[in-house]
Amino acid sequence: MQEREIFGRLRPVCPTCGRIHFYDPKVAVGVLVEDGGGILLVRRTQEPGRGRWTLPAGFVDAGEDPQAAAMRECREETGLEVEVEGLFDLAAGRTHPRGADIMIIYRARAVGGTLRAGDDADRASFFRPENLPELAFDSTRRTIERWRSGEPRDV
Repeated sequence: MQEREIFGRLRPVCPTCGRIHFYDPKVAVGVLVEDGGGILLVRRTQEPGRGRWTLPAGFVDAGEDPQAAAMRECREETGLEVEVEGLFDLAAGRTHPRGADIMIIYRARAVGGTLRAGDDADRASFFRPENLPELAFDSTRRTIERWRSGEPRDV
């Protein structure tokens, strides 16, 4: 492979056949679930952010619908079945080397299951805005600030 400027960027190109390799962005989903004035958070067991809290979230698998991924991630990390109510936010920009390039955050409501931590979380709990634990990521902080302020946003 050789680096060539193609479509305004350096991209790997096969010198034999001319095939251009395009890097695809990593896409993740997060779920904002409210209950009794609190927000659902999970405590991470993995780096980055081990021991700190974040929204239930994870990567979208190839070919997976992002809403289905959000419901799956919430079930895996919290034991709760949720129904997506709508898009809450969309963020671009990788916040750490193993993170997503695009983060889709859905608002959802619990419709079943039993709250219990799972997958890469060792705790799951609802927190009121005035009593938040230490948060893992800037994207989580921004989402919670928007949620607390009730700030509307066109996504």
